[in-house]
Amino acid sequence: MMVNSTLSYFILSAYIHVGSLKYLYFLLTAALYLVIIVVNASLLVVICVNRSLHEPMYLFLCSLLVNELYGSSGLFPFLLLQILSDVHSVPAQFCFLQIYCLYTYAHVEFCNLAVMSYDRYVAICWPLQYNTHMTFKKTVIFIGVLWLYSFLKFLITFSLNVRLPLCGNTISSLYCHNYLVVKLACSDTKVNNIFGLFGTVLTVLVPLLPILFSYTKILKILQSRFDLSDLSAVLRLLLSLYFLLIQPLLTPVIYGMQMSKIRNGYKSVFSCKTLTRCRDA
Repeated sequence: MMVNSTLSYFILSAYIHVGSLKYLYFLLTAALYLVIIVVNASLLVVICVNRSLHEPMYLFLCSLLVNELYGSSGLFPFLLLQILSDVHSVPAQFCFLQIYCLYTYAHVEFCNLAVMSYDRYVAICWPLQYNTHMTFKKTVIFIGVLWLYSFLKFLITFSLNVRLPLCGNTISSLYCHNYLVVKLACSDTKVNNIFGLFGTVLTVLVPLLPILFSYTKILKILQSRFDLSDLSAVLRLLLSLYFLLIQPLLTPVIYGMQMSKIRNGYKSVFSCKTLTRCRDA
């Protein structure tokens, strides 16, 4: 990794001195991080242990859970350290590493949600062909491609940005931010900005298209199953917006917490009898 030889660290100026309140912020942040770790890790254990959950939809969920652990681990330990620290300086190498981690996490998240929406589209709109379209092999390929694509795509933008000569080292943020680092450059950043904009479009727009397509089709199927003729035009519009915008965001929750297989898996893995047998063994 190449870093400007005259720049060894960045300063995060968004942190303010809050006295003893920093311990409260530390506890709240640590509690949130702990919840994220416990929830995602326990779901992963349940899915891995129960063979009945080794299906495409749960494999996509596993990919999403692993990415949540990856992204949160790239952010929360750093925040916890900075909250307690009185000197908010970050080694340049670590700052660039955090940028790469957080941006690849965001891209994997969007791509994973897009693949999960397609999985739900096939399951709801083509239920008889679901097992043919979403085989184990295709599922593994989907997951492998979305992770590989996400890491390689940002590697180009990242390589351009990390070579920029920088004239400053102060970032007005709580963590290392790619755009704010580029703003410190002394040279022309037109190429970087173009690639950055192109990368943002690929990160957001490309996954958004299959999400919109999938849930539009799902909405049509739901409308055909339920009589909505008596509903007002405004209510129908709100329902449409719900299925197109809110539903994709709730997909991980729907996958993880509203399925009987997941709930039964939790009971079988974390029940008192199971824990007792494991302890006795």
